[in-house]
Amino acid sequence: MDSIYQFNAPLYNSENFSLSELKGKTVLIVNTASKCSFSMQLNALEKLYQEYKDRGFTVLAFPCNQFGQNEPLDNLAIRDFYQMQFGVSFKVFGKVMVNGPDAHPLFSYLKCHTRGISQNRAVKWNFTKFLINSQGQLVARYAPRTKPETLKQVIETHLQKAVESSDIKATPIMSALNRRTAL
Repeated sequence: MDSIYQFNAPLYNSENFSLSELKGKTVLIVNTASKCSFSMQLNALEKLYQEYKDRGFTVLAFPCNQFGQNEPLDNLAIRDFYQMQFGVSFKVFGKVMVNGPDAHPLFSYLKCHTRGISQNRAVKWNFTKFLINSQGQLVARYAPRTKPETLKQVIETHLQKAVESSDIKATPIMSALNRRTAL
């Protein structure tokens, strides 16, 4: 099945991270930049993460310097800045390109599966958001101006769907276990 689980990306510390580790989670992928006027969204993203992380939600920050040179820091400085200024505790990756021939394959995949402003596939600015369901499928794309807190309802809906999906899958297993116990 086509999903984000086929991709790897380096974290801020160059450690390779397989997105397959996120199986079963609802994920919000965001291209970020520390010097962008939207960087205050990092506070709201952290609040969403804290509110829903125990229910299977996570945020992934992918710093990018393609828009207005708004991410001049190196990877370690980005992580430190995000932590000190915004209290970010979700995963921060190394800087990536989101457009062009050097775009990270994850962003090529995300753009291929959705369209943004004016039905264009290209990411137009920092803080474009991509919502991924618990099966690793892209379900929605949000513009940079979309405030993270406005996504609560859609995140809750996908977290509930993930619970319902796992309950359905668990039912035959539980039935088999109950039959064995009865023997």
